[in-house]
Amino acid sequence: MDLRAEVHDSDTITENILQFDEKKSVAVHAQTPHSFKARSSLYIQWCKPAFDRICAITALLVLAIPMVAIGGLVRQSMGSPVLFRQRRVGLDGRIFEVLKFRSMATCRRQSAQTVNVDNRVNHKCDKDPRHTKVGRFLRRFSLDELPQLINVARGEMSLVGPRPELESVVERFYTDELHQRHLVKPGLTGLWQISARGEGPMHENGEWDIEYVRSVSPLTDLRILLKTPLVIFGDRAGQ
Repeated sequence: MDLRAEVHDSDTITENILQFDEKKSVAVHAQTPHSFKARSSLYIQWCKPAFDRICAITALLVLAIPMVAIGGLVRQSMGSPVLFRQRRVGLDGRIFEVLKFRSMATCRRQSAQTVNVDNRVNHKCDKDPRHTKVGRFLRRFSLDELPQLINVARGEMSLVGPRPELESVVERFYTDELHQRHLVKPGLTGLWQISARGEGPMHENGEWDIEYVRSVSPLTDLRILLKTPLVIFGDRAGQ
């Protein structure tokens, strides 16, 4: 028996176990020293999570009645369930279920209707014929994403950060550089949303999110939060 080969195999197996848990995460590739420095800051580790949860819980209390009303409209126009759940990739490549108000009459992944978009790559298509009138209104003003405040309160998401990507897209298209998006929690809004209003597939616009990861700070987050309503209700709303 070759003892050196056995030791090498053992090291390889241990490394693979540490880097990939196929039940809970997708592979997280090499991280740059700059990104390690950014994530070890006091703001990233303590202040930002505390601020996120306090704001999310407060927003859920303030918006409880409007969210119940939206839920009623969704149920009346589309039936149950009211919420749409989808597996997305979060911090460190961990998988979680993102929550949204339903905007389609049927599940877009089960319907036989033909849509001119590859849903496995571009999971946001505002011209999809399965959108109801209520659904189109919710998406125009991003009201369908209000349930993600629950994700923020749970600690799965942040108020500001890269939008959570589909599992299949990460596995098929992500490079080592794009995996830097997973060094911070995914957010309700982010630099890409206020800069390009989320136009095009996420993985083709990763430079915005990587720039955010490398420059994350209280001032950056505040600027993004303040600009988000202007983008949502501005001339490019819903585009």
